[in-house]
Amino acid sequence: MTETNIDVRGQTCPVPLVECRKAIKKAAPGDEIVIVGTHPASKKEIPMACEAMGLEVMEVEDKDNEWKIRIKR
Repeated sequence: MTETNIDVRGQTCPVPLVECRKAIKKAAPGDEIVIVGTHPASKKEIPMACEAMGLEVMEVEDKDNEWKIRIKR
């Protein structure tokens, strides 16, 4: 299992979701992807998109105007 970290702090839509999708395509089944960002809409869009793709959203953490989403492929 590999963990991929994506830092999209300061980026707005659609960049965080696009970067997340790129990482998902490269990841092998069982790999984890951790995305850190600041754009509020992306905090909702990324988990919805991942669930629509049949992926497991393991964690959505939000603190100090920054969020972290952990996804398992």
